[in-house]
Amino acid sequence: MTRAALFDVDGTLVDTNYLHVTAWWEAFRQTGHTVAMPAIHRAIGLGSEDLVAHLLGPGRDRGQDADISARHSTLYATRFEQLAPVEGAADLLRALAGQGWTIVLATSASGTELAALRRALDADDVISGTASSDDVDTGKPAPDPIRHALEIAGATSEEAVYIGDSVWDMKAASTASVPAVGLLSGGIPATDLEAAGAVEIHDSPAALLGRLDTSVLTRMRS
Repeated sequence: MTRAALFDVDGTLVDTNYLHVTAWWEAFRQTGHTVAMPAIHRAIGLGSEDLVAHLLGPGRDRGQDADISARHSTLYATRFEQLAPVEGAADLLRALAGQGWTIVLATSASGTELAALRRALDADDVISGTASSDDVDTGKPAPDPIRHALEIAGATSEEAVYIGDSVWDMKAASTASVPAVGLLSGGIPATDLEAAGAVEIHDSPAALLGRLDTSVLTRMRS
């Protein structure tokens, strides 16, 4: 029987959210915008274009969008060598793979950024594929990344679980009819994740690994 464990990456498997926040904050500052860090934090998980639109609104100068995104990418790239996995991330992936789960990443990252994340995670031996922002027209919270990850895994929504750390992850999975497991490793409150559709919450990948026997993943397998 096919079982697919679909994972977000930033904040879920690799400890990057606050690095993204500071890079976006500086990118906005350099282009003349003052955006509060808590607002940026809550927007992490959206693709770059959607994040800029979400934070600056429809009345913004859209001609700045590409420049802001490029500045963020440049600033964030200076931290690639400092990226580190969230505690227990690789161990969780390998444990699930050992139980017969197909592991697929569904992320807004792409290109050199995705390559840096995968180097930091160091679990390519159990990752079957990646649905990145390059592969879909619309990113999270739309269900497109989740549905593409399902195609890669060869699984239906009834055969999959999605694990993420943001409200956008939870909303995307819920819209795709895939049970969503929320992790607190990205700094988003449990109440926000639950309101967005999380069926259960764990502190971190390590905490989920320690509770696999009672989690939704095991209940699906039985």
